[in-house]
Amino acid sequence: MDNMIYQNLMHEMPDGTLKMTNPLTGRTAWWVPGRVGRPNMHATQASVEHDDVHEPEDYCAFCPENMLESPPEIERRVISDNGYQTQMHLLPEQLKDTSFAFRRVANLYEIVTLDYWRRNYDYEGLASRREWAAAYKNNPAGLEHLLELMNKKYTALREAGEDIPEMTDEQLLEEADSFFLGCHQLVIGERHYQKNTTVGRARTLQCSGTFTPHEHYEYFRFTADSIRDIYQSNRYVRFVVTFQNWLAPSGASFDHLHKQLVGLDDWGTLITREAEACRSDPNFYNSMVVNYAGFNNLVIAENDQAVLFADFGHRFPTLAVYSKAHALRPYDLSAEELGGVSDLVHACHAAQGPETSCNEEWYYQPRDCLERIPFHVLIKWRVNNPAGFEGGTSIFINPLRPNDVRDEIVPNLFSLRDDGKIAANIRIAEECPVEPNSLQYNR
Repeated sequence: MDNMIYQNLMHEMPDGTLKMTNPLTGRTAWWVPGRVGRPNMHATQASVEHDDVHEPEDYCAFCPENMLESPPEIERRVISDNGYQTQMHLLPEQLKDTSFAFRRVANLYEIVTLDYWRRNYDYEGLASRREWAAAYKNNPAGLEHLLELMNKKYTALREAGEDIPEMTDEQLLEEADSFFLGCHQLVIGERHYQKNTTVGRARTLQCSGTFTPHEHYEYFRFTADSIRDIYQSNRYVRFVVTFQNWLAPSGASFDHLHKQLVGLDDWGTLITREAEACRSDPNFYNSMVVNYAGFNNLVIAENDQAVLFADFGHRFPTLAVYSKAHALRPYDLSAEELGGVSDLVHACHAAQGPETSCNEEWYYQPRDCLERIPFHVLIKWRVNNPAGFEGGTSIFINPLRPNDVRDEIVPNLFSLRDDGKIAANIRIAEECPVEPNSLQYNR
């Protein structure tokens, strides 16, 4: 390892300017004293006054009362006396037979469309999915649901300026195959707002941090299982991009908690760069990432399965959670290993609060990749807007230094742990052992 590069990932100039380079992406970010004051972490409205507080919720298309405003349900997780149970391929008349904790549906507006897979790969989808599509279309309520959704979708696209011809019902139903065979999906939480809010009070949005640790683990596990399912349903998918946009500044269309999964026939630039870094140094994630964070006092929290630290060299203030497991993909981790990562990610969201807009991004080894990339999650706070300087230089002005991020989070974690709102076994700040080479991905 080049010690000079290692020492210069973060370099403070005599005037106080902090220059940071992310070892995985090569991206450069600066913190400039006096240029950007401390941002308002909680500027985004996450509490909304409603004169009409009611159940079931119907505030947006993802709410339980509006389930027919989203595509057919691929899968749901239901709480029973024996824990969470899975139900698959429900028909419209079955949707209200049980209350769901989480549900998985296709994205009405795909990024990578079914037509892309059909035209480029002659993709036809699994026989079981085609049978589900046929059963749904043969169901009167299902037929009506599909036609209403497709008409709504194409009306919106035409109003946005898309040149889309009028279609017959048969053509619309053929296009609706994307709901059953497509590879852009959503994992949606049940609630829009938190429970137990009375009429006349401000309601706080349900976010990842307002779950219990057990609820967040099930949300995490459901997402990991959904990644595996997309791989199994389309053999041409090389990587399933997984992310969560929270609140409008992060790109969210609805203030209703959900994750997105998009199957790609490409790794994307960031994963490609990570693979190249691993190829040059198999211990890269230890030596240049987690060890570096530990030696620079950026580790925030830790448990036996994962480590959380304030990351550096990003365009936005960023928290990073790295799995210590030998297994590389989220769906290959044991329940304990995935739970450890989930607990730290949950703690991040709880400590930053529901008012902080952020992107949660999952990184892991693609299924056709030989390099060993550990599962890790980045949480990026959308509290600043890159502008012309950044676009012209690719140097990003970050409003918070990594130690500012650490100092913002650590006191909140202690309070949350004392109140029993995050996992009790999380070690915080000076409690963390911070052992070098703690990641086991390359063992």
